[in-house]
Amino acid sequence: MVKVAVIGVGYWGPNLVRNLVESPLCSEVVVCDSEAQRLRHILRRYPGVRVTTDAQEVFGAPDIDAVMVSTPPKTHYDLAAATLRCGKHVFVEKPFTLSSDHAVRLIDLAREQGRTLMVGHTFEYSPPVRRIKEIVQSGELGKICYISSTRVNLGLHQKDSSVLWDLAPHDLSMLLYWLEETPREVMATGKDFVQPGIPDVAFVFMRFASGAIGHIQVSWLAPSKLRQTTVVGGNKMLVYDDTQHMEQVKIYDKGVKYRDPDTFGEYHLSYRMGDIVSPQIETYEPLQAEVTDFLESIIEGRDPATGGEQGLRVVRVLEAAERSLSNSGHVEVLSREAAYV
Repeated sequence: MVKVAVIGVGYWGPNLVRNLVESPLCSEVVVCDSEAQRLRHILRRYPGVRVTTDAQEVFGAPDIDAVMVSTPPKTHYDLAAATLRCGKHVFVEKPFTLSSDHAVRLIDLAREQGRTLMVGHTFEYSPPVRRIKEIVQSGELGKICYISSTRVNLGLHQKDSSVLWDLAPHDLSMLLYWLEETPREVMATGKDFVQPGIPDVAFVFMRFASGAIGHIQVSWLAPSKLRQTTVVGGNKMLVYDDTQHMEQVKIYDKGVKYRDPDTFGEYHLSYRMGDIVSPQIETYEPLQAEVTDFLESIIEGRDPATGGEQGLRVVRVLEAAERSLSNSGHVEVLSREAAYV
């Protein structure tokens, strides 16, 4: 069994604490936060946990095996590096880091220390996302033409992070997971309508070596909450709607084919309108599966499904998108190393 500390129990951290307390693989939970009020709230719900306001107590405690970091993104690198240098395993919430250089350093440090490094890409543990992966790999959709994703709502505006780094990691991690490749070209545009210097709407466009293209729209400035992804293949199409409780994934047997003209001036397209099928999908909490993978990877000495390399891929695309957004939508070409890491 593993003794785990959670640093940061603001918005997302309490969910990590809940899953650790409920896990049979975790023997003890330590909670660290600079705000005592948050710790009192945690103790009311989970009186059996240990609490502290000092992260150094966590790093120096020999009985703590692993640390889960759920703090503002700008603190991720320093906390994760300190954890690894103390010889502890570490889990870092998304975004992994705010620079690829920092991500590479953490990966190298984890290897040097022989410790598990995991990134919180929770959607890769989601039952519908994993089912879509199986569908894409099976070839049922045919060669993937494009993937378009929309993740918008009214708020929550962040004071020190753009919508790109706040929301886009979710969709990027899913897209790269399904396609098993990183884009060669990235272009982005957006605007800071509410807070000067902090974009609250962004559109990201990507081109892949396989010929597929990708599009992600993220916004804190929309009238309603929308979480929808469309995957279009040469044979069939798929829609994933994360806001639905039933039939989150639908496969459309629809398509169009172009036939070479037999005579000059002939133009012929063949449209297919078939069935709409909603595949059966398992039901379980993605975060529970993610926490279990982290604990099992420590106990079994194996790599987790969303390790440092997966986090690095997402960070490199985010960096390219941010450069493009700051440069009037200039196309950013990722190096061969970045595209195939």
